Amino acid sequence: YKLLIGGIVPRPIAFVSTVSRGGADNLAPFSFFAGVSSDPMSLLFCPANTPEGGLKDTLRNILECGDGGGTGVGAGFVVNIVSHAIARPMAVCAEPLPHGESEFDLIGLTRAPSRKVAAPRVLQSMLSYECEAMQVIRLAPGAPGGGNIVIGRVVWVHVDDQVVDEKMHIDPSALDAVGRMGGLDYCTTRDRFEMPMGLVRGSG
Repeated sequence: YKLLIGGIVPRPIAFVSTVSRGGADNLAPFSFFAGVSSDPMSLLFCPANTPEGGLKDTLRNILECGDGGGTGVGAGFVVNIVSHAIARPMAVCAEPLPHGESEFDLIGLTRAPSRKVAAPRVLQSMLSYECEAMQVIRLAPGAPGGGNIVIGRVVWVHVDDQVVDEKMHIDPSALDAVGRMGGLDYCTTRDRFEMPMGLVRGSG
């Protein structure tokens, strides 16, 4: 685990909101997260099992709220991108709460209605992806800390006008996203440089 989180850096953060079958919402960050495809527009994040091998609330909500059969397929969730302004509330949400208690209430972030899924999005997030689960892969069911992969199809995108232009280009300075390093370390995306694609000819 330490070799992974210390070597694969920086990692983007999926701040995932879900809702239980009983209507209780949940909000948790995951730094094993990536875009998968633009067609279909899809992404994945990886919730781990609890230290005892059970299901954390995010995965439990997805598995219970799918189309049936406990596979999670069809369950709705929202991936909220973490800007520097909400980094501290995001980190607080990594601490476990009793099942049924909402992190929204704990940290004071605002629920905003989604368009296509039942789970709320985070109003303070400037970029949010509403998703429906396409597949849940249980890598180590019942194993303490075992991995799981949730693949979601993006069905709606909420983006603040401040961070996107008419060509759908995201302004990285305005988004001001944060990434996860190893341990308690995080980073910003403020230090950037351009590099040409392909071979550089005529030098030397």
